[in-house]
Amino acid sequence: MRGVAEEKDILREEDLTNENTPETEEETKETGEAAADNVTAEEPDTEEKAAEEPSKESRKEKKKREKADKKQDALKEKIEELEDRVKRQMAEFENFRKRTDKEKSQMYAMGAKSIVEKVLPVIDNFERGLAAVPDEQKEDAFVDGMNKIYKQMMAMLEEAGVTPIEAVGAEFNPDFHNAVMHIEDDSFGENMIAEELQRGYLYHDTVVRHSMVKVAN
Repeated sequence: MRGVAEEKDILREEDLTNENTPETEEETKETGEAAADNVTAEEPDTEEKAAEEPSKESRKEKKKREKADKKQDALKEKIEELEDRVKRQMAEFENFRKRTDKEKSQMYAMGAKSIVEKVLPVIDNFERGLAAVPDEQKEDAFVDGMNKIYKQMMAMLEEAGVTPIEAVGAEFNPDFHNAVMHIEDDSFGENMIAEELQRGYLYHDTVVRHSMVKVAN
């Protein structure tokens, strides 16, 4: 009787072992699935990190470009400022050059005018002396020499820009003529110059000396 009971106990233990074995496999499957889920759950974190790294690099590149653009803009502003300064200095220098040239020309004109004014009385004396020579003595060597000197001086003045003012037969102009006498003469028109008492001269367009004239009424 005991042998049969022992066999029953052994069979019962085998049944329990067989029942426990499937449960262990299911647990193994569940454990594997959980592990797979963990792996799958971990994979997005890795992808997010991989996506974050390029975005960080792009931000760095963007910052570098912004810095480079700022530097380039600052250089452009500096270059424009320097160009504007150079243009202003060139304009100021050009104005200074024109002003100094004008002052030099004015000083030269004033100096030349002063010299001409001093030479003109000598010309007047030559003209008076030559006009007083009698006709029979005009062929003398001395008179001929004085006449040549007079002509040479007039040529020199003309080359320097000194020219005589037109007088006899011209209409009286107060800008060029100085009326010291008035005469009644029907052979001349109204306000016409009848005689020149002293010749006037121009230095280029400037009056060095007005002509002294007689004006017909």
